[in-house]
Amino acid sequence: MVSLGGVLAQLLEIVLALLLAPLLSGWVNQWRAWLQGRQAPGLLQPFRVLHKLFVKESVVAESASPLFRLAPYAIFGCMALACAIAPTLATDLPLGPAADAIALVGLFALARVFISLAAMDIGTAFGTLGARREMMIGFLAEPALLMVLFAASLISRSTSLARIVEALAGQDFAIHPSLAVAGVAFTMVSLAENARVPVDNPSTHLELTMIHEALILEYSGRHLALIEWAASLKLFAYSSIGLALFVPWGIAAGAAPLAILLAIPVLVAKLAVGGMLLALIETINAKMRLFRVPEFLATAFLLAVIALLVHVLLGA
Repeated sequence: MVSLGGVLAQLLEIVLALLLAPLLSGWVNQWRAWLQGRQAPGLLQPFRVLHKLFVKESVVAESASPLFRLAPYAIFGCMALACAIAPTLATDLPLGPAADAIALVGLFALARVFISLAAMDIGTAFGTLGARREMMIGFLAEPALLMVLFAASLISRSTSLARIVEALAGQDFAIHPSLAVAGVAFTMVSLAENARVPVDNPSTHLELTMIHEALILEYSGRHLALIEWAASLKLFAYSSIGLALFVPWGIAAGAAPLAILLAIPVLVAKLAVGGMLLALIETINAKMRLFRVPEFLATAFLLAVIALLVHVLLGA
């Protein structure tokens, strides 16, 4: 039976995700600017951008179908649900049983289908180009992500992220070679899925290289705000999954209020370190050619498969 404390903890996790996701994007942008010797934008700049977009009028093309208007809400809902079922503060929450690896990948795939169909709905060349590139990346990244999650599930013998966190956090500290290799593969997949360097550059509008920006060129106002917020939530969700798999310590094992409150500063600290590392990776790498992306993601898939084999053969 679901307790009132569990429901409140679940709501706290959702609200925290909605607030921390734009802050994480702002934190990464700050560190990118500092590492590149530029003046950094404010930490709250993503909230200012969202506020500016929400108060603007949404301009929709005459040829747009209802799908074009529905897509931002569906994408935002998928990303919010992904953040809600990923164990960030605790494992014993009402939506904890839904935190299955396959369900999470399915949510990311559903959001990708919506944004790709919406990009093609208007019929512009850039929208169709971005949709094709997005589907290509998803086609290559999703199997690699599944292999990473399966490699971690072998340790707990469950595909539930909550059970994986409990199994890893409850045992003595140990370095698992399979998780080390899977961590590299997960980082590569996360960079591709979140349109980060070296796969994509979220701050450019170059016609020949942009992927994410090509999908949203026709959106404006509140629709664009929801998509940008959903992009931040996706980065937060991937960060939460990575922390749950590879740095699970600090996540509360139950729904005790004190344990959940103590998990909040631990989560913020881990996200801060992860944001700095992401900015460092983007700074020391150059944007690769689009035709090299399949090789990049194929390498991630092979590393994830190697992680599976290492665990099967060595049991570690």
